Amino acid sequence: MNYKLDEILNAVKKKDSLFVKILKIAGVVAVIAVIAYAVYRFFTPDYLEDFEDDFDDDFDDYFEDEDEDGDDTVKEEVTEAVSDIKDAAEDAADDFKEAAEDVKEQAAEVAEDVQDAVEEAVAE
Repeated sequence: MNYKLDEILNAVKKKDSLFVKILKIAGVVAVIAVIAYAVYRFFTPDYLEDFEDDFDDDFDDYFEDEDEDGDDTVKEEVTEAVSDIKDAAEDAADDFKEAAEDVKEQAAEVAEDVQDAVEEAVAE
């Protein structure tokens, strides 16, 4: 009887060792693939970087052709736009505060109603 049990245990150990060997091989293959990909990425040129450099050069060339007087006008327009945005943000903040107060008041009313309902239920 023990002989059969030993046979079964040995068979299971052999299967585990085969499984472990397969996992080890898969791990080695995965490591090799990662290393190969890293080497590929290291040696492949970055074409996007070249495109961005060309785009920046063209962009700068376009705006260098304009006169210098336009810079003051642009600064004034930007300053005015920033002021408008700031005012709009302040108005939105005030509106938000008012809405928050309204919600707080409504929540207090609901809490009172719930408390009254609980008191009535307990009294009955």
